[in-house]
Amino acid sequence: MTNAPVALTTDNAFIARHIGPREHDIEAMLALTGHDTLDALIDSVIPDSIKGTSVLAPSKGQGEAEALAALKAIAAKNQLFRNHIGQGYYPCHTPTPILRNLLENPAWYTAYTPYQPEISQGRLEALLNFQTLVSDLTGMQIANASLLDEATAAAEAMTFCKRLAKSKAPAFFASRHCHPQTLDVLRTRAQPLGIEVVIGDEAALQGQSLEPYFGLLLQYPASTGAIADHRSLVARAHAVGALVAVSADLLALTLLTPPGEFDADVVLGSAQRFGVPLGFGGPHAAYFATRDAFKRDMPGRLVGVSIDRFGKPALRLAMQTREQHIRREKATSNICTAQVLLANIASMYAVYHGPAGLAQIARRVHRLTAILVQGLQQLGHLVEQAHFFDTVSVVTAQPVAEVLAAAHGAQLNLRLIDQTRVGLSLDETCEQASVEALWQVFAAPGQALPDFAALAADSGDRLPAQLLRETAFLQHPVFNRYHSETALMRYLRSLADKDLALDRTMIALGSCTMKLNAASEMIPITWPEFGNLHPFAPAEQSLGYRQLTDELQAMLCEATGYDAMSLQPNAGSQGEYAGLLAIRAYHASRGEAGRDVCLIPSSAHGTNPATAQMAGMRVVVVNCDERGNVDVADLQAKAEQHRDQLAALMITYPSTHGVFEAGITRICDIIHAHGGQVYLDGANMNAMVGLCAPGKFGGDVSHLNLHKTFCIPHGGGGPGVGPIGVKAHLAPFLPGHAHMAHKEGAVCAAPYGSASILPITWMYIRMMGGEGLKRASQLAILSANYIARRLEEHYPVLYTGENGLVAHECILDLRPLKDSSGISVEDVAKRLIDFGFHAPTMSFPVAGTLMVEPTESESKEELDRFCEAMICIREEIRAVENGTLDKLDNPLKNAPHTASELVGEWPHRYARELAVYPLPALRDNKYWPPVGRVDNVYGDRNLACACPPLSLYQDA
Repeated sequence: MTNAPVALTTDNAFIARHIGPREHDIEAMLALTGHDTLDALIDSVIPDSIKGTSVLAPSKGQGEAEALAALKAIAAKNQLFRNHIGQGYYPCHTPTPILRNLLENPAWYTAYTPYQPEISQGRLEALLNFQTLVSDLTGMQIANASLLDEATAAAEAMTFCKRLAKSKAPAFFASRHCHPQTLDVLRTRAQPLGIEVVIGDEAALQGQSLEPYFGLLLQYPASTGAIADHRSLVARAHAVGALVAVSADLLALTLLTPPGEFDADVVLGSAQRFGVPLGFGGPHAAYFATRDAFKRDMPGRLVGVSIDRFGKPALRLAMQTREQHIRREKATSNICTAQVLLANIASMYAVYHGPAGLAQIARRVHRLTAILVQGLQQLGHLVEQAHFFDTVSVVTAQPVAEVLAAAHGAQLNLRLIDQTRVGLSLDETCEQASVEALWQVFAAPGQALPDFAALAADSGDRLPAQLLRETAFLQHPVFNRYHSETALMRYLRSLADKDLALDRTMIALGSCTMKLNAASEMIPITWPEFGNLHPFAPAEQSLGYRQLTDELQAMLCEATGYDAMSLQPNAGSQGEYAGLLAIRAYHASRGEAGRDVCLIPSSAHGTNPATAQMAGMRVVVVNCDERGNVDVADLQAKAEQHRDQLAALMITYPSTHGVFEAGITRICDIIHAHGGQVYLDGANMNAMVGLCAPGKFGGDVSHLNLHKTFCIPHGGGGPGVGPIGVKAHLAPFLPGHAHMAHKEGAVCAAPYGSASILPITWMYIRMMGGEGLKRASQLAILSANYIARRLEEHYPVLYTGENGLVAHECILDLRPLKDSSGISVEDVAKRLIDFGFHAPTMSFPVAGTLMVEPTESESKEELDRFCEAMICIREEIRAVENGTLDKLDNPLKNAPHTASELVGEWPHRYARELAVYPLPALRDNKYWPPVGRVDNVYGDRNLACACPPLSLYQDA
């Protein structure tokens, strides 16, 4: 043996774990692009005007174990008190089979938005279950596949009512009994649109005319617990042409009359307490349900039932492009995402417990609350509610400060309502000991505690008799079949097996960045120190979160070159909105409130113009040139034309066309010279980290998609986080919250939005360090150019930069193939399924194209596998062009091919083997799609958005 020196320190291996290509692979990939080194390639891609703008220090990253230990120490600074705060957030149990088989399962959390339905049938079924759950419990005809949180769902309901109400009155009435955070977000959303929000007590409306209002928002049960009968108020509102939205508690609706049965027009709320941890405020799935007549105006996504080409039932996103990408500034919402992973947890919570189990949980929570109330009354306190479900407000016999101090000593959190009242909420995690601990807090020194057993025998229900639920719910077999752990485990496995996610294959989606979600990044989200904290807990209990958010904000500022950061926006769309609100407020602070024109390039993502109109701005479209770049002359002319009204430019960089535009600094200079601000959309920030910084080359504000650049998983279409970075002059106008130093301007319900998934990004940045982050950007650019070079002789690359190179994604032009062969971009996308691939982004930003983004996490082997599939498909198209394959009956037109169609007589003019094994390697690891090509037209013409009867599947 030799006495070779042994390293006594552990090298950080995480960068190599995150980045796919090895050094010898990188050399080969560089050779194909015509460059010797990564630095030389990047030097040819990044325009001279923005080189050297990065301020990211070349720091070393930490190893996985070291970073996890550091984060665990931070998490330990959070204090886990038992929470009785309520206010829309409740401790709950996440059933461990759901925790293990769904939340912690990469087959679910790495899945993409189900735009390709043939490879998304599992998650689409889970979402259909969610929609059925919501429709049944609310008594409404149709529900969407989730929204971001309860407060933003209420804001969507307000604008929904504004559009659809027969009344053209100017004001919206919101009950003061709604959750305070909901009212704050309503005020934020209403102000740019010129909507007057009137907050009051609906009981006082009894003798008043409702004609001043186009809509009403009510809370059921009220935030402080009361259960009111709203039937007469709803009827009066309808009589004057107003619509009524009701924010309702789903668990309470298992026992109470659903709002649909007292004629509500919209029902909304949160599904958080259906198995989703508190998480310091998120992410949680909001819900939104309405009448069938209003379905085409409903915000968000909608899963519908259609058929495939064999006539077999198949699921799809219904009306999925009706909003941002087609309607743009005429869109009624900028929501382009959902909280899919959380909605799926909630749906499976209902599947696991079933209707009887949910009702039993609700009855038990209510019974404990009734016992608690009787005991409080025995102790001399005044409970204000005669009827309640799980929440009450208490006028305390002793000073509130003393009660709160006693609660703190017992490690309990109560809700402070005012100087004479506190609020109490119980939940499914409460037991007899929880009630007795609360009595101890409220008892005066030496006062005997009530007898729990005696009160349990004596107390009855405290639900209003006229509002007891009489209709059945969740009668579909899916909610009555999987109540054993074995059954649920197998059901979840069967759904996951239908889908393609990142755990099976590269998902080369341009504009969406499906990079690795490393296990070490994901583990902390299930730690109780992060998961079990209430967003409105006293600040001294969340010191760990405070350190985490402070450090993450600093990390993101360093990566972007901005001076300040807000983590509140809980989706990219909300980040866009918050950014434009900051610009709007900045202009107003300077006496220039008249600046309301937003310039937006024609190539922009559809959320940009939708967001601008929501922020009260007028959209003026700027042309693009034949290379896909912003037409600078047109920009100059329109900036000059609107110089006195110019508020902002919204521009994506690198561009939506996948190139670094050389004129970006000149573009920013033009906007600034005409008094505007530059909103630089950070959707493509993963091409810039460590290479250039938007905050240093002209941007005033950017949102960041943490679910893209910074590794938060897509989860089947959500959760996401969209924080905004700003220059110092915009920092005073970042979103505020009642629980922050800056109180106004909340854009979502919780102060830090989807706080419980922020550890993912913290871990990613900490483990990569500045060096790793820069290398990730370099490899993303290299991988995209490698694919472009390998495929350019088969498919023209539509746009490139000045040196013939792309950024982190490339657009393959398939339009000439349609003319020569009749093969469409959809045919190619569906044929890729037979090769085991999720299709790249289809027909965006240019119809008839595929936008490919490989990410730095994919190995050269995987990139080559994708390229070989695309080349093979091109050969099949050539066979159609030369007549070897029939123009109508060929593998592309009939793709994808299912296993079931191989059985029996083969009806096609090509071989079975060509259909399902177009490349030999597929024999070792074949993905079989569960359905054939889905008929979108049929689905829209025969819209069904709840669980169909099983006979439909059995008869097919």
